[in-house]
Amino acid sequence: MKVRTTFIMVAAALLLVGGTVSAGWLGLNWNKVDSLLRLPKSGSSFTIPTERIKVVQEENVITDVVERVSPSVVTVGISQTRRAGDIFQFNPFDQSVPRGTQPGGSSTIEQDIGSGFVISQDGLIVTNKHVVSVSNAKYRVITQDDKSYDVVKIYRDPDNDLAIVKIVATGLTPIELGDSDKIKVGQMAIAIGTALGEFRNTVTVGVISGVGRGITAGSPFEGSAEKLDNVIQTDAAINPGNSGGPLLNSSGQVIGVNTAVSAQGQSIGFALPINVVKDAVNNFNSTGQFNRPFMGVEYRMISRQMSVLNEIPEGAYIMSVVDGSPAGKAGVRSEDIITKINGDKLTSSNDLARGVGKKKAGDVVTLTIWRDDKDTTLTVTLGTQE
Repeated sequence: MKVRTTFIMVAAALLLVGGTVSAGWLGLNWNKVDSLLRLPKSGSSFTIPTERIKVVQEENVITDVVERVSPSVVTVGISQTRRAGDIFQFNPFDQSVPRGTQPGGSSTIEQDIGSGFVISQDGLIVTNKHVVSVSNAKYRVITQDDKSYDVVKIYRDPDNDLAIVKIVATGLTPIELGDSDKIKVGQMAIAIGTALGEFRNTVTVGVISGVGRGITAGSPFEGSAEKLDNVIQTDAAINPGNSGGPLLNSSGQVIGVNTAVSAQGQSIGFALPINVVKDAVNNFNSTGQFNRPFMGVEYRMISRQMSVLNEIPEGAYIMSVVDGSPAGKAGVRSEDIITKINGDKLTSSNDLARGVGKKKAGDVVTLTIWRDDKDTTLTVTLGTQE
């Protein structure tokens, strides 16, 4: 009986609701109820009248970065005088006897050869050392708005393919420096520079293809070359003339300084990690020059295989010590084998140069040295490389 009574009550309630809707009481009808309950048909769109949504696409990211960063990217040009060889004048009746010489003419060559980016409002600009390697040439910097400035001073890093040039200017837009230690393989990379020394503010896009590479960097315009370790590899097109320009992440921060392009393959370019540049710039800002920690030894790494074959420890075999150097003053000798620096074992992949390069001039390092078949400990106060 209870079940039957409940069924009758539910049926009556449904009839009451249906009658109310059909009669249009309370402002309800079947069309309104149907529109509230029905799902949108395929192909229909929702309307959101109260809020505007911006769809972020890769194209938006790139254009925003380029628009924001381009005023900080510059072109580096060179102006130098080249003299042709002397011309011999001959006697037309006796060509074996020179009649005299005529001095060869000279010509001034101006050319865009590289790129750079602004790091201070008063005219400090980062570029590659090989871009400004000619000591007797005059250099100029051209900004995005085609203003040209003469370079009044060049500071060259002795250890990296890096230089800072100074121009007399105010109100420049410094670029934001990122953190190259946070780079991940596969992330977006944007390069800006003067491609081929001709096409200013050229933009190319790719990804980070690798980190920790070793390369030989140079300038096709000047013929110089330099070996570099721990550089960034990217497939963003880097051409001659891009050297010294910024490699950017999707936030518009510099993560590298474009340095070289591989001659053996396509879509393989390289950049110096920006953290190397930041350390050098901080050092420059505090000292006015590129001071580097200096120990004063010539060495050769002993590999694990060599150490096993010769029954000697793995480490840095000291071939010679510079007279009066920090190492010499600390008692380091030729034929010593440095096995550890500050407790860190030296291997082929973690050699002495890397260990010293992590320090600053004036830092004290502890060396574990294998000498006369036993270990000894020396402390060295690192100096400055002139």
